[in-house]
Amino acid sequence: MQRIFTFPAKSLRTTLIVLGAWLLIIVAGAPLGAKFESVITNEPSSFLPGSAESVQVAELAGQFPDGELTPAILVAAREGGLTAADRSAVDAIRSGIAANLPEKALAPTPVIPSERGDALVFSVPLEVSGDAEALEAAVEDFRDRAAEVPPGLEVKVTGPAGFSADAIKVFGNINTTLLLATGVLVIVLLLIIYRSPVFWILPIIAVAFAELTVRAIGYLLGSNGVVINGQTQGILLVLVFGAGTDYALLLVARYREELHHHASARDAMRVALGQAGPAVLASAGTVVAGLLVLALAEVNGTAGLGPVGAIGVAVAALSMLTALPALLLVTGRRVFWPFIPRFNDADPGLATRGAWRRIGERVTTRPRLVWSTTAVVLLAMCAGLLTYDSGLTSANGFRGTVESVDGQELIARSFPAGATAPTTVVVGDDARVAAVRDAVAAVPGVASIGEPQTGPPGTRFDVTLEPEPYSQPAYDLIPDLRDAAKAAGGESALVGGPTAEEADLRDAATRDTLLLPPLILLVVLVILAVLLRSIIAPLLLIATVILSFVAALGLSVLLFNTVFDSPGQDPSLPLFGFVFLVALGVDYNIFLMARAREEAVRHGTREGMLRALAVTGGVITSAGVVLAGTFAVLGVLPLWALFQIGFLVGFGVLLDTLVVRSILVPALVADLGD
Repeated sequence: MQRIFTFPAKSLRTTLIVLGAWLLIIVAGAPLGAKFESVITNEPSSFLPGSAESVQVAELAGQFPDGELTPAILVAAREGGLTAADRSAVDAIRSGIAANLPEKALAPTPVIPSERGDALVFSVPLEVSGDAEALEAAVEDFRDRAAEVPPGLEVKVTGPAGFSADAIKVFGNINTTLLLATGVLVIVLLLIIYRSPVFWILPIIAVAFAELTVRAIGYLLGSNGVVINGQTQGILLVLVFGAGTDYALLLVARYREELHHHASARDAMRVALGQAGPAVLASAGTVVAGLLVLALAEVNGTAGLGPVGAIGVAVAALSMLTALPALLLVTGRRVFWPFIPRFNDADPGLATRGAWRRIGERVTTRPRLVWSTTAVVLLAMCAGLLTYDSGLTSANGFRGTVESVDGQELIARSFPAGATAPTTVVVGDDARVAAVRDAVAAVPGVASIGEPQTGPPGTRFDVTLEPEPYSQPAYDLIPDLRDAAKAAGGESALVGGPTAEEADLRDAATRDTLLLPPLILLVVLVILAVLLRSIIAPLLLIATVILSFVAALGLSVLLFNTVFDSPGQDPSLPLFGFVFLVALGVDYNIFLMARAREEAVRHGTREGMLRALAVTGGVITSAGVVLAGTFAVLGVLPLWALFQIGFLVGFGVLLDTLVVRSILVPALVADLGD
């Protein structure tokens, strides 16, 4: 195993072989990586469980004469009532659209006035299933036409097409925005950490190798049925940059330490790879294993994130254990200029001095008091979970002003709120259609029933709900509608549409959150037991990471609802937070405990922990700051779900780095002893 880890440092020939292999990989994968965006899908089905009833309805809807239509709804409203000029302006907009229909747009429906006379609405059906470009172009065309209206008249484009267009616009820019923000942040942090105007280039090159390779592999996965949506794309980029830079810092720290003890940089790298390599590999292995468990998720997007994210982390670790050492050996010690590490075998290093050594000594003086007090503080932070609210929906998921949301609010003032996104019912038995329509109409919360349409799958009709279609009251109606439809029409009576899709998504997310975390814990526990060759230590580390996660989630939720004024939390937030914080949190404990075990062989358990904390404290803290910063970059996106994931993981990583790994774990080890 040592020979494998140290291969890049064996000789100049092996160093050049490693660099040559990476260059060949990049050249071969470049054409595939350039097509990565072509397999990104932001269709609603990419976020849904594949077996959901709403997905079945969407598939059946495409077989009807009108196909699977996505309506763009134009609403015009004026407080105090519409004027004659307002009505003429809306008629002109509708006539202009009818005379010059965008690609895949059908004739607009008649204009419908509200009972109070303060609003008008009409819709334009779009046949754009799977064609994001056509949908976005059509909605943009409608919005351009609606720009010139009388002063005081509000005209908005909303409905399923409006919401989809706004989401596509956000996710369409996600890669460029995140790449720029993450790259700048990582470069700045590397400049601060190493105070070298040159060194930062090497980790960035190694991360770029990994990023380009992952894009090529991601294209192959997406082309073969793995669902990759915009959310997965954003998280993948952050994972590669964050985890890759982390592993670079951990390896380089040991390399710099060994440069003081070896006259030859190649000898120093061999020792660094031999000692730190297994810990980096084990750290990456926990993250990879945790992410692979996500492949068992019901939600398509979550299941797709599993293999894609796992490959991203694995390739990042491989690059840092091969490409980065080769680059460091080619450039030599001078790459750290002006603070070049010199050979001085008499220097004991940081093991017996420095700030982290002093922190360790204070922590281990009265370890039981320290760890019990820390645990109480973390438990107090968990109380924030009492404010948890899973009310984040498609309608309120955007941060800032979004036209589709504004349009939905205008409609809700003057029409049944559910008119913007009707629920669809498909009945396979034509003889029972009338009974199903009557049964569905009798469900409390149903505003109206649309005209039936026949097709190969049977009969379908729309149901307009009284509640806003992307709200919890509307989601709560879906089980009642399904029960009523099946009671009257049998198992062939299915309920779908935007509201049902979101309700199915929330149910699947709840199922995934309950099922997957225990499996992830089991996988991580096995890896820790193999690495540390112990039973108590892995259980101890897992317990501290779980406590850290729940504390981070509790305080984050409290801040979301009080400071950031969030409309609620995404149903998948606990699961994503758990995966990243448990797997990544164990990363730092692995690196600390692997070094502590190495030192304990010669110096005993307590002194071994002190020396390990002293030599790894600075680099692990730096790595934690970098990882927290890269996840925090998700906050630049105008989506509450990604903002919350970024904040939770960023805050949780800092909490784990500065409190759990620096205080809680050393105190527990000192108290338990051998």
